[in-house]
Amino acid sequence: MPSSAGYLLGAFVAAIALFFALWWMLVSGGDEAPWIPAGLAASVVLLVALSAREVVMRRAWTRYLLDQNGEPSARTSDKKGTSTKSQSTSLLTSAWRAIQRQSEEADSSSNPESHFEVFHLCREYIAATEEPLRSSNLPGEKRIAIRTVQERARALQKHHLLTWARDSSRSLTYEAQQRARTSDKIEAANRALHCLESALKFYPDELELKESSLAIRELIGSVKVAHWVELAERSAFKGHYRRAIDRYKDALFYLNRETVKEDVRIPGAERIAREIELLKARLKAQKNGRSESYKDDRSNDRGSAPE
Repeated sequence: MPSSAGYLLGAFVAAIALFFALWWMLVSGGDEAPWIPAGLAASVVLLVALSAREVVMRRAWTRYLLDQNGEPSARTSDKKGTSTKSQSTSLLTSAWRAIQRQSEEADSSSNPESHFEVFHLCREYIAATEEPLRSSNLPGEKRIAIRTVQERARALQKHHLLTWARDSSRSLTYEAQQRARTSDKIEAANRALHCLESALKFYPDELELKESSLAIRELIGSVKVAHWVELAERSAFKGHYRRAIDRYKDALFYLNRETVKEDVRIPGAERIAREIELLKARLKAQKNGRSESYKDDRSNDRGSAPE
């Protein structure tokens, strides 16, 4: 083992030598307080030396113990590993019981977010059980028990995620239907759609999620089309036929682009096309009427002009 007294003495001598060397250089340079940077530099050197000695001594002592007493240390590590594994198993058991309690509370609650919390707890539990299963020293009975609980956690995770997506989307869809402004309706419907799409990322083959997502997309499309049709009808009522035609074309654009049922899309497109043709005829008649009125006014002006 290296001599502690000799190492410490050498460190102190090196720090003092550095202090005086820096102090002399700073005094020669005209520094007003040369002892401050010199003292800081010496302190840093001393701390680095002491820290390095501590690291080296720990490694040397560990290596010494392993060489002199390898078998007892191995037995000690085995005992520690066994106690750690048993402690980890008991923690997993307690966590599963807590998840079951929270699952029952979520099922009896009307708050969709409580189901989302249980879903995340199940995900964390499943991830935590993977580490014990990877261990080769885990007994067969405990391995089977952990896998059984893991499957239950997966089933519980799916149940709560689907419940959260269903309840949240229904609430937001109802909110969208009750809103007066079109932008508010679309925003609430998009939030409902986001909930369903989040669940579809985990269970892409779930038929209920796909059907609900399609229904909300159809709702968004119908809201957009109805909005532009209403604006077109207002413009036509006010006699702004050109503006009404443009807004009907916008409605037709969303009717063809958005998700809309075929039994609604085809009759809707035909109705909009008829309205556009009718407005074009009115616009043409309006132009012709103005032209005839202009000709009549000109002829009247010529007839009344003095000879």
